[in-house]
Amino acid sequence: MNIRKSILIRVYLAFGLMVFGALLVFGKLLHLQYVDGGEWRAMVDSLTIRERVIEAARGNIYSNDGSLLATSVPEYELRFDAMSIPVEADDVFNSKVDSLANHLAAHFKDKSTRQYLVMLKNARAKRQRYVLIKRNVSHQDLKLIKTFPLFHSFKEGKKRYPTSLVTVRENKRILPFTNLAARTIGYKNTKGDTVLVGLEGAYGSYIDGTSGSQMMQRIAGGVWVPVNREVEVAPVDGSDIISTLDVNMQDMAQRALEKQLIASDADNGCVILMEVKTGEVRAIANFTRDSEGVFREKYNYAIAQGADPGSTFKLASYLALLDDKLVDTSTTVDIGNGTYKVPSHTIKDSHAPKKSIVTVKEAFEESSNVGIAKLVNMHYGDKPARYTSKLHQFGLGQALGLQIPGEVKPWVKTPESRTWSKLSLVQMAYGYELRLTPLQMLAFYNAVANDGKLVAPLFVKEIRHLGNTVEKFEAKVINKQIASAEAIRKAKKMLEGVMIEGTGKRLRSPLYTSAGKTGTAQMNDGARGYGARRYQSSFAGYFPAENPKYSMIVVIRNPRKGYYGGAIAGPVFKELADMVYANDLSLHGTLASRKVNVSGAKVPLTLNGSKEASEAVYRALGFNPTNWNMLAQATDSSAKQGPFVEVQVKEGVVPNVIGMGLSDAVFTMENAGFKTRVSGYGKVVSQSLVAGTKLKVGTPIILALN
Repeated sequence: MNIRKSILIRVYLAFGLMVFGALLVFGKLLHLQYVDGGEWRAMVDSLTIRERVIEAARGNIYSNDGSLLATSVPEYELRFDAMSIPVEADDVFNSKVDSLANHLAAHFKDKSTRQYLVMLKNARAKRQRYVLIKRNVSHQDLKLIKTFPLFHSFKEGKKRYPTSLVTVRENKRILPFTNLAARTIGYKNTKGDTVLVGLEGAYGSYIDGTSGSQMMQRIAGGVWVPVNREVEVAPVDGSDIISTLDVNMQDMAQRALEKQLIASDADNGCVILMEVKTGEVRAIANFTRDSEGVFREKYNYAIAQGADPGSTFKLASYLALLDDKLVDTSTTVDIGNGTYKVPSHTIKDSHAPKKSIVTVKEAFEESSNVGIAKLVNMHYGDKPARYTSKLHQFGLGQALGLQIPGEVKPWVKTPESRTWSKLSLVQMAYGYELRLTPLQMLAFYNAVANDGKLVAPLFVKEIRHLGNTVEKFEAKVINKQIASAEAIRKAKKMLEGVMIEGTGKRLRSPLYTSAGKTGTAQMNDGARGYGARRYQSSFAGYFPAENPKYSMIVVIRNPRKGYYGGAIAGPVFKELADMVYANDLSLHGTLASRKVNVSGAKVPLTLNGSKEASEAVYRALGFNPTNWNMLAQATDSSAKQGPFVEVQVKEGVVPNVIGMGLSDAVFTMENAGFKTRVSGYGKVVSQSLVAGTKLKVGTPIILALN
C-alpha cells in the first residue's frame, strides 16, 4: 500500500515538473516573440539587408576660358541575373542565350563565345542572380550592351520579360588634360586619413554633391544584390568650380619651365603667372625630377615651400628705405671692391663692381649685396624693429589666406625672435634668414605693380550648380596701400631699370616693356647649412611696365649648369611673357596706334599671293603707296614677280607658287587639282612640277620651303 502511494506521488511530481517546464518554455517563446522579437528580427535583417551608399557624380572643374580640367565619368559593373526569366520559361532563355554569349564575346574580346555560353548556362542551372560579367564599363559601351539579347526587356508571345542585366554605377575622376596643373587641381583621398589637396580638396563640400542609397540583400554564397533595380534615394550631383586658370597659359608655363629645368639640370622648380589687378592666377606649374629623371607635378612648391628668397627680396628692403624717406634713387653708396665686413662675416657681391661709388638705382640694377646691406645697416642698425615692422607692413609676414590648402606660413623675424643675432639685419637686407614661398614673394611684387594694393591670389572665381551661380569670389584686398605712392613709383622705375641697364637686360623684349628682379640664393642644406653650395635661382617681375597686366615669378632649385637668376630663371620669364603677349591681343593696342611709319622705314616683307588680301593688310596698317610695283621691289627684290600679281588657277594646269607662304601655296595647288606634299618651313623656294604644265588632276607635287 505504501509502495503504490509512493509511486503515485512520484508520477504526479514528474508530471507536474513536465507541465511546469512546458509552461516555462511557452513563456520564454512568448517573451521572445513579443518582448525581444523586434530586437532579434532587426539583428537578422542586419545580417541579410544593408544600405549601399551611391556616390554622387562630383562637380566639374573648369578653367577660366571654359575648358574642362576635371570631371567625373560614370563607369559600370555589369552583372547577370540568370533568374529574371522564370524557370517555366526555359525555352525562352535557351532561345536567346547563345546570341547573348556571341555578342559578349565579340564586344569584350576577353572570352570565347563558348566560354561565355558555359558561364551563362551554369548561372541558370545554379539559379544565380548576380553573376559578374565585366567591371569598368563606360557609359557609351553600356548603351550598346543594353541592346544585346536578354539585356533589355522584351515580349515573347503575350508575355513580357524583364532584362537580365544588373548595373552598378561608380564614378571615375579624370583630368582631360592629364597633368596640366594637376597639383593645383588636386585630389581628395578618403581612404584612411582624409587627404585634401588643391581645388578638389578645398572645395569638396561643393564638388562632392549628396550621396544616394540603395538597399542590398545578401543571398546564397555571401553575394549582395540590390533589393530593387532602382535606387531608393537618388544622389544629387555636385556643383561645378570655375577656376581662374587659363589652359593655354598653363600649357605655355609648363612647357617653358620643363624645358629650362632640363637645360639647367635642376632638381625642381615652379612658375606662377597672375593678373595684377584681380590677383587671378592664370597659370601655376610645379615640376619635380623623379627617380627616372622625368619631371612631373608631384609637389606644389609654389605655395608649400618656404625658403630664403635671395636677391628678389632686395625690392622690399629698398622700398622700406624709400618709404621711410631715408634714401632716394639718386642717393649714392660706396660699395668699394664689392666686399663689406660686418662682425664675424664678410658680405660679397657676385661680381666685382665697375665703380665703387654707385647710386641706389645702380646698386639695385646690378643686384649689389654690399650696397643694400650697407644702406640697411646704416639707416636701421640702431633701430632694427623699424625695418622689420616695415616688412610686416608690406604683408610679407602674414599668410595670404589662399583658397587651396597647403600654404606655408611665412617667417620674417623681428628683434624679439629667438634666433635674432647681430647678423640678422644685414642678412635679411638681401634675402636671407627669411622663409617665404614663391607665391608670397609674387604677391608682394604684384602689389608694387598694382600701385601699392596688395591682393590675395585667387584660384576660384565662381561656383555653379546646374548652370546657376551659387557663389562668386572677387579679389580680396589685404592692404589697400603697402607704401606711399611716391615710394612705389620709384621702386617701379628701379625694376624697369633692371631690364634696361641691369642684370635683366638680356631678357628685355623689343615688343613690350617689362620690369623685374633677378635672384640667386644659396640653399640651406639642413645640418650642412650653406656649405653644400646648392643654389636657388629666381626671377620676379611684371609686364607691360607702363600698365602692368601680368605678374610672374620663376624659381628653379639646385640647377647644376649655372645658377644666376638672370641666366637660369630669367629665360622662363621671357619665354612665357613672350607667348602671353603674342596671345593676349588686349596688350597690342588698336591697329591705329600701331600704323607703320612709311617715311624712311623699311616696308614689311610680303610673300607672293592675293593682291586683294595684301592690299587690305597694308591699308589696315596705314600704308597706302601709289606705286605697287615699287612696293613689290621693296618687299622682295628677289622675286621675279611682284607680291601683288594675281595667280591664275586652272584645273589640271600647274600654277606657280614660288614665293608664297605655305597656306597660300597649298590652297592654290589644291584648287588646281594637285595633291601637295611639303618639306621645310617659311616660303616656297621650289616646286617639283614646272608651272604651266598640263597634268592629270590628283597628281602629287612636292613644295620645298625655306
